[in-house]
Amino acid sequence: MKKTASLAILALLLSACSGLSKPPPLSDYTRESGGKLPPEYLAERLLTADLSLRVDPERQRIDATAVLVVQALEPLSSLALDLDRNFEIRSVAIDRQPVAAAGWSNPEGQLVIALPEPVAAGKPVEVTIEYGGKPHVAKRAPWDGGFVWAQTEDGQPWVGTAVEGEGCDLFWPCIDHPTVEPQTVDLHISVPIPLVAPSNGVLLGVDEADGWRTYHWRTHHPNTYAIALSIAPYKVLEGDYASRYGNTIPMRFWYLPGHEDEAAELFAEFPRMVDFFEQRIGPYPFASEKIGVVETPYKGMEHQTINAYGNHYVKDAHGYDDLLQHEFAHEWFGNQITNSDWDDMWLHEGFGTYMQPLYAQYLHGDMAYYAELDRQRAGIINRAPVVSGTPQHEEDVYNKERGPGGDIYVKGSLVLHSLRELIGDAAFFDATRRLVYGRPDPEPGNFEPRYASTQDLVDAVTAATGVDYSWFFDVYIRQAALPELLSQREGDDLKLRWKVPGDKPFPMPVEVRVGSEVKRLPMQDGTGRVRAPADGMVTIDPHSKVLRRFEHVERFQAYRKAQEKKNATAK
Repeated sequence: MKKTASLAILALLLSACSGLSKPPPLSDYTRESGGKLPPEYLAERLLTADLSLRVDPERQRIDATAVLVVQALEPLSSLALDLDRNFEIRSVAIDRQPVAAAGWSNPEGQLVIALPEPVAAGKPVEVTIEYGGKPHVAKRAPWDGGFVWAQTEDGQPWVGTAVEGEGCDLFWPCIDHPTVEPQTVDLHISVPIPLVAPSNGVLLGVDEADGWRTYHWRTHHPNTYAIALSIAPYKVLEGDYASRYGNTIPMRFWYLPGHEDEAAELFAEFPRMVDFFEQRIGPYPFASEKIGVVETPYKGMEHQTINAYGNHYVKDAHGYDDLLQHEFAHEWFGNQITNSDWDDMWLHEGFGTYMQPLYAQYLHGDMAYYAELDRQRAGIINRAPVVSGTPQHEEDVYNKERGPGGDIYVKGSLVLHSLRELIGDAAFFDATRRLVYGRPDPEPGNFEPRYASTQDLVDAVTAATGVDYSWFFDVYIRQAALPELLSQREGDDLKLRWKVPGDKPFPMPVEVRVGSEVKRLPMQDGTGRVRAPADGMVTIDPHSKVLRRFEHVERFQAYRKAQEKKNATAK
């Protein structure tokens, strides 16, 4: 009886300890990504990161050593980095000299390290951090960030990371802000044999010892949230892409065993997709590394040179995988150009979303283009401005209750369509190249990844056209409501007037088709008039060039919302 009672008590104690060892929720500090860069980070520049990550799928934990080189931009007496507080930090060293535990603290996920002696501006400091533990698990990747511990169909480990929302500090020490891109990141990823670990950049080597396999990858100028782990018993398809710029770029697709036929079909789409972007936008930005895709246990994410793909090989009505095409778009809009603040996230997602109708037009013509745009148009909410004008956290931008939410995708796309129609193809794509590459004449080797804001796009449009179109962005991007085009009959004349909140200037020209003739109204003062007999056939904006308020779209959205509520109640 005593032995049985002791075992029961031990079981209860183990259960209690297990409950106590469960990682606490993310701190508010770690959960938020971006915002206004704190002063301590303005005094630092993260130059390089060398990450050694041992990933144990069975225990669902990582053990890691990070060696970072940080340059002092101002005299420093301490360093600040971001790392989830839920990891156990075993040791910290500065320039390879151990720092006593009293010399650093990480209470809420901001790791502050006292320097043994002050560092002068311009000098580099090497910091080594050993840490480990169970990383935060994503509840709904990629929308909720963290690790995904899954299994393949035959029960083997399948691991992925997606940390755009909460940031790089979910599994490595970094500065969690979109403007902090290291010059180089080395990844030494150790996984149990026979698992495979594709990652960002170029593979420099693979070592095996004691049942573990270590992959060494190196990438340049990555977004910190784009550093990604993908682990599974992958197979790989290999090929080369012959760029129209004369260089040859490696192509790789890591896929799960059993998906050979679907993977081969999808891999065959890569060259045409990339060639489309090179024709329309410019050179593939990471030609010295690779064009890479990996099958993941979640939908997708634009990890630089290793795009996450979990779309189950579906095709849309236009015969291509639109999710894969969208993620490819982010190599240009997100990885080559990175928003200087999350408030400008529409530069990633608006351009990335507009690439789908453009690609459909490239493949099948105008019907496919307008069909895609029309589908997107029904999703615009207009609850908040696409750009608020103040520093934002990533979560506040994507949250449709507090920010623009999905409008950074679909409204951004329709705004770009209207801009293209307003200034013409030559100027639109010239401005896009200036935004993405910082120059109108990109060639392999004459550009590097860069940061940009909405104002940079405005400036690029001005440079491409010689005209200041600030009014266009002030109305479409910096306010929530869409402009409304009011029409009024005056005898055989049709009078049009733009109604814009705040009576902002909005000289957006409008076409009117009267019978078979299309007439263009300049609308310089926001008004226009056209001869249009009342008994004739009249269509305003017959070629759907201008994004504006439509009551019929709002009625459809209200109907759809009511149906969703009704269906939810029925369940």
